[in-house]
Parts: sequence; structure tokens; C-alpha cells
Amino acid sequence: MAQGTGTETAADPLDAEMAAVVAALAAAPAPDPDAPLAVRRRAVDDAARDWVGADTVACPTRDLTVPGGDGEPCRARLHGTLDDDGPVILHLHGGGWTFGSIDSHDDLTRRLAVASGRPVLSLDYRLAPEHPFPAPLDDALAALDFLERGGLGRPIAARRLVVAGDSAGAHLALAALLARRDAGRPALAAGLLFYGCLAPDFETASQRAFGADETFLLSTERMRWYWANLLGAIPAETTGLAAPLRADLAGLPPLFLDAASHDPLRDDTLRLAARLAAIGAPHRLQITGGVVHGYLRFARALAPARATIEAAAAFAATTA
Repeated sequence: MAQGTGTETAADPLDAEMAAVVAALAAAPAPDPDAPLAVRRRAVDDAARDWVGADTVACPTRDLTVPGGDGEPCRARLHGTLDDDGPVILHLHGGGWTFGSIDSHDDLTRRLAVASGRPVLSLDYRLAPEHPFPAPLDDALAALDFLERGGLGRPIAARRLVVAGDSAGAHLALAALLARRDAGRPALAAGLLFYGCLAPDFETASQRAFGADETFLLSTERMRWYWANLLGAIPAETTGLAAPLRADLAGLPPLFLDAASHDPLRDDTLRLAARLAAIGAPHRLQITGGVVHGYLRFARALAPARATIEAAAAFAATTA
């Protein structure tokens, strides 16, 4: 897996496999931006299934529901088999808090379960703008409570729980770790954060380098829309958990941080790593070279994505 430097620009080449994926996506019919949000959400899930096809990894899987933060059930999917004392990973999907589901990320969560040898519970948290912050975070916290209380059949101690997330899911994973710390709850074993969007900051070097349009599968304009959906009435200048990059980061469990080299959000992860390093907080930063935002969703075709999943699984194994 090629390692990036964190200084790549739009002139630097993509990994050959990544370039082929980007070209294939560019050639596909564009979604209708004026379609109802429910239709566009189904299209995202359908596109993910079409991309993976029959090539997803084999893994014991069952669907279930878990209580959400408002007491209503959230859909969830368990990959892998719960043993007597092993750790469990809770995964929170990406999609700008507006799109994505356990279906759009089914291949990724299966691969994480197989690579780690641990069960992965994938959660359908409530989506914005219908359910702005803190609703998605409340659902993530409720899912962790469900696991601790024995919702899967046996109680799972916090020290045996790992929370993972990609993009918007990484934001929720970090916010969940901070919320538990602030509430005096036991620390989890670790967090696995993949190319997170961690604060509504749109003038970073990576936003300027890669966010002008959708060439790299994400634009600054789209991120502004996603953040507006999530924040609702919360001001963008917030220093609360809606912008976890701006929070006090002391007292967190070990974090695995992955940044994509050609990603408008790359600097969110680099800034998080720098802040953690400044206080001596345990973490591992990986900058994956030649890839764009969301690259883990294309693991079927991308060796760098498969390598990142393996690296994150190995990191989790050393902590939980």
C-alpha cells in the first residue's frame, strides 16, 4: 500500500486501480439532484450493491434492530459470530450524515469482520436533515449501551468494544468517545477512524486542493450542504461535540486514523493527529497514497483499501 505524505496536490497521480474506479464512476449515469431525498438514498444503496455484485466476502450475517437514542428501533446488521469473551466492533457508516446505510457499507463491514476475526455490528443511525445533531450521535451511544447491556446475548465490557466509522461515521465515532468520556463512562478499547469529516472548516489546504469539484468524488460545496444538514440550528462555529475536532481530546482510547491523500477532508485527520500528538495521546496515523475520499467502499477493486482494512483490524487486535 502506497503511503501518502499529506502534501499531495491535484497534480499528483492517483493509484492506477483508484483511477480506474474514478473513471468508471464518472462514466455512470449521474443521479438526479432534484429527485426526492428518499429516492436518492435508495440510489446510493443500489449503486453500492451493483458495484460489489456477487464479489463480497462470505461472512455469517443476520439483521436485527437495536434501540435508538429516542427509544425507537434502529436497523442493524451483525457480521460474524459472537463468542464467549471476544471484542465486538460497532461500525458507523459514512454518507454525509444524509446518505448511507448498512446496505451501502455491507461489503466494508463484512471485510472488517473477516479481517479482524471479530463480530462487527453495523448501525443504521437516523439521518439528517430530518434528524440533525445530536440524533445520529444519540443512536450511536444507544447502540454502545445495547452492546454493553448484553443485547447480543451477553454483556460486553467497554474494554472489549471498538467503535469504527468512515467519513461521517468517523465523526460520530469520535464524538461518541468524547461523549462517553464527558459522561464518566468507561473508556472503549479503541476507535478506528477512516477519512473523517471532523469540523465544518472549508478553507484547509486539502479543501483547496481537491474540493473545487467532484473530480475526487467529493467537493467542498457538497460538504457545506452535508454540514448544514447535520448542524441544523447549531452554528458552524460550535466547539461542541458536533465538531469533535475542536473538542478537548484528552482521555481518549487509542485511535487508528486513516487519511486519503486526494481527499478534501484529508486535513481534518492530519489536524486531529497533530492535536493528539501534542498531548501525547495514543494513536496511529496512516496516510494512504493515491486514493480519494470513500475509497474503502471499493475494496473489491482496490488493493490499498483491502490493506487499510487489514491494518485497522490489526490495530484493533492490539487494543481489545
